[in-house]
Amino acid sequence: MKSGLKVKNDTSWNQVRRLLDDESPVVRKGLIDYLTKCPNEGIRFLEQVMREPDNLLAKHAHSLLVQLGWVDGVGDFLNFIRSLRYELESGWFLLDRTVFPGLDISSSTLFLDRLADRARELLLPPHSSKEICSVLNRVLFHEFNFRAASKDFSDPQNSFLHCVLERRRGLPITLSMVYLLVARRIGLELEPIGLPGRFMVGCFSDNKPFYIDAWSGGKFLEIEQMEDFLDDSSIENSGSYLLPVTVAETLTRGCRNLVQQYAKLGDEENSILFQNFVNEFERVHQREANA
Repeated sequence: MKSGLKVKNDTSWNQVRRLLDDESPVVRKGLIDYLTKCPNEGIRFLEQVMREPDNLLAKHAHSLLVQLGWVDGVGDFLNFIRSLRYELESGWFLLDRTVFPGLDISSSTLFLDRLADRARELLLPPHSSKEICSVLNRVLFHEFNFRAASKDFSDPQNSFLHCVLERRRGLPITLSMVYLLVARRIGLELEPIGLPGRFMVGCFSDNKPFYIDAWSGGKFLEIEQMEDFLDDSSIENSGSYLLPVTVAETLTRGCRNLVQQYAKLGDEENSILFQNFVNEFERVHQREANA
């Protein structure tokens, strides 16, 4: 156990890294004092540690960011939107942090890892994509009891990924994100499918695509069934809805859900906040289209 922190202006960040998991109050105070003297470098350093694979150090780095008041959830999500460097998992957790700036993402990612580990235990190669999805259905909807939030559909917690992982209840889009992110951890690339009124997951790795309705407990749908669903909904040019949507489109839809959910609660401030995110996604998309 290290007993204290002795740093000068030229102290390497490696020394700071070695002290991040030291729980001594003296060391903690020394870290905070040192980081306070160089906030710009400190923020970059702690954010870098949070992106590294060591979940324990990432947790300590995030704790320091929160304690120092350096977490700007709204600003971070706006920067993500403007960056055009879109990644699905990090984007959803950044969305969560707009309302929960102190969120410890590592606990959520570890739970996703746990779900994937359980699926691996049940997989016996060789296996087809449908067999993998059948195992995912067992793990998510039977062993871990993920369910559609049908009774409290308008609760904003159903739209925040970390809340869905904690409560195991969600909307079609957030249940689909859990399904997709766990599948990717075990090597199956699935795609987000943004149908009108129902978000699903698509598998295009076999000769014939099929779709998974997480809202219905992982029900498999063949392409003909999807076409019938769209025909019954009287949707014009329906074929395009059977194709994957982008990360930006997925997150925009999540934000639109939150606009409506907060408006229904009478929370005008948060409803406007998420409408601003929708507007920013659209503005950035238009700018790129005109470039």
